[in-house]
Amino acid sequence: MERWATFDCYGTLIDWNGGIGRELERLFGTARVGELLYAYHDLEPQIQREDQTRSYREVMAVTLARLGAPAARQDALGRSLPSWEPFPEVPEALEKARALGWRLAVVSNTDRDLLDASLARIGVDFDLSIVASEIGSYKPSRGHWDEFFARSDADSERHVHVGASLFHDIAPAAGLGLRSIWINRLGEEPEPQPDVELHSLDGLAEHLDSLVS
Repeated sequence: MERWATFDCYGTLIDWNGGIGRELERLFGTARVGELLYAYHDLEPQIQREDQTRSYREVMAVTLARLGAPAARQDALGRSLPSWEPFPEVPEALEKARALGWRLAVVSNTDRDLLDASLARIGVDFDLSIVASEIGSYKPSRGHWDEFFARSDADSERHVHVGASLFHDIAPAAGLGLRSIWINRLGEEPEPQPDVELHSLDGLAEHLDSLVS
């Protein structure tokens, strides 16, 4: 029977903080990057909850507007996102998981063209990808997982979710009774507890196998 691993993309596979931080620096200057990145983390989920039918480009633009970006620059994140780089260990880790028989899927709070550009940068084939703008739902709502199971016919007992965000990924996975691997790149304290905690995707395949033999 097939084994499936689903992944968040931004923050887990692609350097989301780095990409946003660079644009915030260009817009507001170096001194405010830390403060504004923290504010961005708080604002974006609020804006997604306000209207789950917004495209991710619109979400990013509205968030920048509320941070005070000038109207002519509010599309800065949407324009730059396709150039954001994967974390260095990601391609090899994903290829190893595929070599061990895992099928790979992405469930992402983004738009189709933006995710396609990011997956091209990663350079590893995914069997399935689900984006917020096509299903009218943003994580942590359960819409991505409902869509994944409907489209993949995966067995939840042979599935693991992998994500860097406790709020967007680990907590909803726990609420659905799913196994999870938390990629704790920021040295946070886990709440709720994932099944496995890693600090990068190094060793991912072995830990997937430890959860689903």
